[in-house]
Amino acid sequence: MGAYILRRILLIIPTLFGIMLLNFVIIQFLPGGPVQQALATLQDVGGTTAERFSGGGETVGGGGEEGLYRGAQGLEEKFKRQLERDYGLDRPAYERFGIMIWNYIRFDFGESFFRSISVIDLILEKMPVSISLGLWTTLLAYLISIPLGIAKAVREGTRFDTMTSAVIIAAYAIPTFVFAVLLRTLFAGGSFVQWFPLRGLTSVGFEEMSWLAQIGDYFWHLALPLLAMGISGFAVLTLLTKNSFLDQINSQYVMTARSKGLSEGRVLYGHVFRNAMLIVIAGFPGAFISVFFTGSIVIEVVFSLDGLGYLGFEAVKGRDYPIVLGTTFIFGLLGLVVKLISDLTYVWIDPRIDFERRGN
Repeated sequence: MGAYILRRILLIIPTLFGIMLLNFVIIQFLPGGPVQQALATLQDVGGTTAERFSGGGETVGGGGEEGLYRGAQGLEEKFKRQLERDYGLDRPAYERFGIMIWNYIRFDFGESFFRSISVIDLILEKMPVSISLGLWTTLLAYLISIPLGIAKAVREGTRFDTMTSAVIIAAYAIPTFVFAVLLRTLFAGGSFVQWFPLRGLTSVGFEEMSWLAQIGDYFWHLALPLLAMGISGFAVLTLLTKNSFLDQINSQYVMTARSKGLSEGRVLYGHVFRNAMLIVIAGFPGAFISVFFTGSIVIEVVFSLDGLGYLGFEAVKGRDYPIVLGTTFIFGLLGLVVKLISDLTYVWIDPRIDFERRGN
C-alpha cells in the first residue's frame, strides 16, 4: 500500500503542472487583460486616462486639440507600460509561467491586482461560506438518499420504486443554474413571494441576535441554496445506494442468513447494511469536493453569497490573474489529495480492497 500511496503522490505533481499550464495558456488568449481592465476602470471614473495623468486636461506636446491628443496618446502608452511592469506582464509568457510555478511551490500566491490583499488571505476569508454550502449540502444529500435508496432496493419493481425513480430522474435532469434561478424567482422576491432572503448568509444585526435566533437565521438564508445544490446530488447518491443494496441482497450470504430463519430486518440491517454502505460512505470525501467545486460557483453567483465561487467568478470577469490562477492551483491540489484520501477510505473501510495489487 505504501508504494501505491507514493506513486499517487508523485502523480499529483505532473497532473497539477498540466492543470496550471492549460489554465495559463487559456488566460493568454482571453481578451481584455488586467491592463485594459485597469484603464477602463480609470476612464469610468471620469475623463480619459491620459488627461488625468497629464494634469487635468492641460495641453500636452503642443497647442490646440491636436497637441493634447498627441501628448495624451503618448502618456497613455507610457502609463500602460508602467502597469505592465507593475503586474509583471512585461516579461515573456514562458518566463512568467516559470516564476509562477516556483512561487506556487513555496505557496506564495502573490497579491490581487485590484485589491490590497494577498490571494491566500482572500481565499481564507471566503472559504467558510463555500465550506458551509458544501458540507451541509453533502450531509443533507446523505440523510435523504440513504433511507430512500434502501427503501427503493427493498421495494424494487413496485409502484413506489417506479414513482420515486421518475422523480429522481427529473431532479437529475434539471440544471442546477435553472433550478436556482427558479427558486429565487418564486420564493426570494421575484414575481411571486418573498419567503426567503435574496442574498448573504446572515441578516443585518445578526451579532445582536440570541444564539437560537442566529441558528434559525443562518439556515433561513441557507434553505434555497442548499435545495438548489442538493437536487442533483441526492439523485445520484440515491441510485448508488439502491444498486449497492441490490448487489448485496442477491448475494449468497444473504440467502444463507435467511435460510437460518433470521428476520428480514435483521438480515437487512445486521448483514446487508454494513457491506452495502461501504461504497457510499467511502465516497463522502469525493462527494463533498464535487459539491464544493461544481456547485458553489453557480449557487454563490445566483444567491450573491460571498464565497470562493463568487470570488473566482469576479476574478475571471475582472481579469485578476493572481486570484484566478491561485485558486486554480489550490483547488486542483485539494481535489487530487481528496481523491487519494477517498481511495484510502475505501481500503480502511474494506481491507479486502487492494489498489496496489490491481496496479492502480
